[in-house]
Amino acid sequence: MDWGMKNRLSQLMPQGKCFFMPIDHGYFQGPTRNLEQPGETVKPLLPYADAIFVTRGVLRAALDPLTSKPIVLRVSGCTSMVGKDLANEELTTSIAEIIRLNASAVGLSVFIGSEYEKETLKNLATLVNQCEDYGIPVMAVTAVGREMDKREARYLKLCCRIAAELGARVVKTYWCEEHFDQVVNGCPVPVIMAGGPRCETELEVLEFVHDGIQKGAVGINLGRNVWQSPHPVAMAKALRAIVHDNVSVKQAHEILKQTKDSKPKAKA
Repeated sequence: MDWGMKNRLSQLMPQGKCFFMPIDHGYFQGPTRNLEQPGETVKPLLPYADAIFVTRGVLRAALDPLTSKPIVLRVSGCTSMVGKDLANEELTTSIAEIIRLNASAVGLSVFIGSEYEKETLKNLATLVNQCEDYGIPVMAVTAVGREMDKREARYLKLCCRIAAELGARVVKTYWCEEHFDQVVNGCPVPVIMAGGPRCETELEVLEFVHDGIQKGAVGINLGRNVWQSPHPVAMAKALRAIVHDNVSVKQAHEILKQTKDSKPKAKA
């Protein structure tokens, strides 16, 4: 691994652990609740995140380059919630633009098992070919579109392994209740957990994150379960403690309660 690649990965994953804050949802969902003004949403959460996962449009328009964290740039898209198929993505951002924006890494979705499996995997291979020349890590996101029932170990470990085989340096995937350790152990590159739809309770978020970290995930990429929480700062602080300090669920829940008691609630 060359120096540039190693340096970028160490920035993104200090001590081999990471908490990425995704605010890229608007690329297919539009102005998602609590993400209408993404710059304002993410500002109080920056102290707890290691990197921000964001599109180039929001990066340019809403984030301060002098105070922001390292950037993982979302570089796939061209579909929407109202379109026919979320899996029909293409690459949206050139390597020249990636370099100009000083991205520490890039991320794109792959839709394995969909009608557009080959196209999205080709997107991944193309992006790896371009980015490796410049020491820029590629994060593959094992997306499932609207088919959330695919989030089980047999499917996820297939997706993660294929993404790694095609050259992804990091894989973002969903946690699953059973056999998540098999998903991680079958993937030769670091695995980061996605959040998915917002959980019903704060404790539920802490429990699944703790379980995933204990089973080998190096970190998290959680958005809605943080900035749609009534107490986003408290949630971010508690999650960071699980990822970076290896605290228990009970300890993290106590951090959350203590922090939210001292902070005003987010706007509904």
